[in-house]
Order: sequence, then C-alpha cells, then structure tokens
Amino acid sequence: MRDNTNHSSASLLPLGLLNFFIYGTMVIFAAFFQLYLKDIGMDKFEIGSLMAVGPLVSLLAHPFWRRLSDRGQNLRFILLIMMTGVLLMGHLVFKVDTFHMLYLSMILLFFFQSPLLSQNNSLILGYIENTDQKFGTYRLWGSFGWTLVALTAGPIIDSIGQHGISLLFSIMLMLGIGSALLLPPIQLTTNTPAIRFTDIVRTLQNKTFIAFVIFGVLVSIPNSINGIFMPLFISDLGGSRFQVGGAVFLSTIFEVLAFVLLERYLKQKMTYLMGCLTLVSLLFALRWELMSEASTPLQIIFIQVLHAVTFGGFFYVGTKLTALILPRPFRSSGQAVYTFALSGVSGIIAGFLGGWIFQSFGPVLLYKMGGSLTLLGAAGFGIMWYHIYKHENSSIEHHTEP
Repeated sequence: MRDNTNHSSASLLPLGLLNFFIYGTMVIFAAFFQLYLKDIGMDKFEIGSLMAVGPLVSLLAHPFWRRLSDRGQNLRFILLIMMTGVLLMGHLVFKVDTFHMLYLSMILLFFFQSPLLSQNNSLILGYIENTDQKFGTYRLWGSFGWTLVALTAGPIIDSIGQHGISLLFSIMLMLGIGSALLLPPIQLTTNTPAIRFTDIVRTLQNKTFIAFVIFGVLVSIPNSINGIFMPLFISDLGGSRFQVGGAVFLSTIFEVLAFVLLERYLKQKMTYLMGCLTLVSLLFALRWELMSEASTPLQIIFIQVLHAVTFGGFFYVGTKLTALILPRPFRSSGQAVYTFALSGVSGIIAGFLGGWIFQSFGPVLLYKMGGSLTLLGAAGFGIMWYHIYKHENSSIEHHTEP
C-alpha cells in the first residue's frame, strides 16, 4: 500500500534539512575521522585496514536493510533506526580504548551507516512522487550540507578539542533524526526489484563487461586511496583541519555542475563515451602525478579542484556505458556489479594496499603507484575504444556494400 497524498513544499522542508544533516554527518566521517585515528596513535596501515571494513560490511548491510524496508513498508521508520544505530555506534567508536574493540564497533557502525544514503534517496523519491518537486532539489540540500560542514567543521573541532569530532558528529545526527521525525507520515517501500543470482552469473559471463569492470577498478583504486589518505597527507605536511576541510570543499563544490553539464551535452554513443572515459582516466593519472609532487597543503587543496571533472566524469560515463554494454534484462545486475566493484572492491584494496604503501614508503610512492594503476586502466579503456570503433566501422561498411 502506498499513501499518495500530495505534500506541499513547506511540508517537505524537513526532507531538505534531513539531507543537509545526513550529508553533513557523512563528510565529518569522510574528512576528519582519519585524523582522529591518527591522534589516538594509529599508524597508516591500521587506519587503512579499519576504513576497508566499510565496503566489506556493506555487502551484508545493503540487502538486509532493503529487505527490512520492503517488509515494513515504512522507509522513514527504517531510516530512523539506521540513524539511531549510527549515533549509538558512533558514541561507542569514540569511547573504546583498544584496537579490537574499535574494529568491532566500526563493523557495527558501518552496518548502520553504509546503506544510509541509498535509503535516504529512496525516501526522497517516495515523498516527491505525484508532486511537482524534483529529486535534484533535495540532493542539492545534501551537497550544501556536505560542502558547508566540510569548510566549517575543522575550526569547530579544533576549538573544542579532542572530543570535538564526536560532539559535532552527534549533534548533526540528532538534528537529522529530528528532521526525519518532522516529516509527514507516508507508507512506502524501496520499490526496487531483487536482483537474482542467475542474472549476476549471466552478467559475469559477458567478457566485454568484465574487461570494462577490471579497467574501472584499476582507475578507481587510486581514487579510493586518495579519499582515505588525502587528509593524512595534508596533516603530515603540517596542514590544519581547516585546510583538510578546504580540500574536501573544493573537491565537491563543482561536482553538481559537472553532472549537469555531462547530462546536457554528453552524447549517448558507445564510442564517444568510451573515448571520454579514456580521457578522464588520463586526467586522473595527471591528478595523481601532481599529488606525488605536492609539497604543501595549499598545493593539495588546489589539486582537488580536478575531482569534479575526474570523479564526476568517470562515474557518470561509466554508469552510462554499463547500460550500453549489457542487454536490457541484465542492466540492473550490471549496475550492481559495477557499483560493488568500483566502491566495494576498490575500497577494500585501497584501505589495505594504500595503508601499507603509505606507512612503509610514504605518500610520494603511494601516488606514483596510483598514477601507474590509472594509466593501465586508461590503456585498457583505449583498447576497448579502438575495438568498438573498428567494429562499428566494419558494420557500417557491411551495410553500405551494394
């Protein structure tokens, strides 16, 4: 059953605030949690291995919460449970005093946190159905929360002291929970069809798609490494939390504009998209080369401006290509495999491998390695582009023969 009651813009104001506070909470964790772990005495490898737990836990967390939402048909209630779980587990993470307890509490935290954004997106779509409201409007609230909190959280944490991150994390979450409680009641499910195991198997039998995913992982691993270790790199160079936040701010402030331009001007043709993906991968390699040469926090901050073009272009174009490479019945399973490979597999490898290289050899070799992996991925995409281009031309010649 679904409540199709129309909601006014005023009644959906808490939905915008909910997005603001959820994304604001996420950026605190993404940008400053590594610095907290460093402050309590953890080395780079320990930090990386701890952050690698998230993608592993998400394998179980996503299907569990989706099934629970479909059974209960109340996304808002499930979201409230998840946010409350993140709040409680967050308190536990900041209170434990042994590495083993920290690992266990992080597993529990990731269990509640990893599906939070996808659950939130489903909630938005449910509330704006049969209204004149746009999904992008509420997603902009989230982007605003991410960028504003990224820029302001550093000085706030520094002014409060050691417990500043846990206090700010808790306040943002409690405000998010309060916003969710203010939303008008609505009954809905995720409305997402379950992906069958047989569809996954059939998808993995597509050699072109598997090659595409492997090259994508090669490009994605260095990006995940940068997401985990860039704050630590800035800190090692003597940078402040404000500068870390500034780097995150500049890396995301133009992301929405990049997506809008790509949606409007990018041609939906396989050869064109594959060529764009190759060029974006080369830009990624340039970005990591610049990072390996950086010697001041300010240089790193300005290099992050490339994030909008590289990350935005890579994942947007990659998602479009997944739909073109696979037959229509297997596109949903293909998107699931693509997302898991580029977010899950890449994140796991980035945490362990990146932490070991950073700890043992330093950031210069870390980013040099990232650039080399990216060039391998770009070469793979270039070869795929050539084969697709050659096949298309052969087809045209065949059809035009008298």
